[in-house]
Amino acid sequence: MHKTRLEAFSDGVLAIIITIMVLEIKVPHGYDLEALRPLVPVVISYILSFIYVGIYWNNHHHMLYTVKFVTGDILWANMHLLFWLSLIPFVTGWIGENHFAPIPMACYGLVLLFNAIAYTILQHRIIKSHGPDSILAKAIGKDIKGKLSPVLYLAGICAASVSSWLSGGIYVLVAFMWLVPDRRIEVLLQHRKEQEAAKEA
Repeated sequence: MHKTRLEAFSDGVLAIIITIMVLEIKVPHGYDLEALRPLVPVVISYILSFIYVGIYWNNHHHMLYTVKFVTGDILWANMHLLFWLSLIPFVTGWIGENHFAPIPMACYGLVLLFNAIAYTILQHRIIKSHGPDSILAKAIGKDIKGKLSPVLYLAGICAASVSSWLSGGIYVLVAFMWLVPDRRIEVLLQHRKEQEAAKEA
């Protein structure tokens, strides 16, 4: 099975997720800056979640670039990831409307945790179908960030009962950790192209 429909469907779902999140930012009835004050938590939560969705879209795009064919396992693993991503607008609105209260912040971290787990499962399904010598398998390597992220999410969930700001700080830390460009897949693809070009020469 070709990966084109999988990519198109995933891109469509992610676009809808972002659209739903921005629609949660209600237009104020006032016309001065004071009218915007109640929206500050909502906007902050939107920005954080937008960054997270952007990170997942970016990494998902790079990962699928290495996929040569799609199996049933990959399809369901991808749907599993999209399910947890689709819950981001709900928890984003919840923490924004409740000014980062402890329980919403813990649930936000829980959704982020399950997104990370779902993404890891999808990676493993692709590697299993394409083999240990595949580009993705070589690019991931020890996957330190992938293993560290769930630990930090758990720390953020636990920290929510102590301080919502500490919890949020941990979530922001993980986001910035993934914002650092990871060019492992691009480098390996470029290396493979150069090898193929050398063989044809």
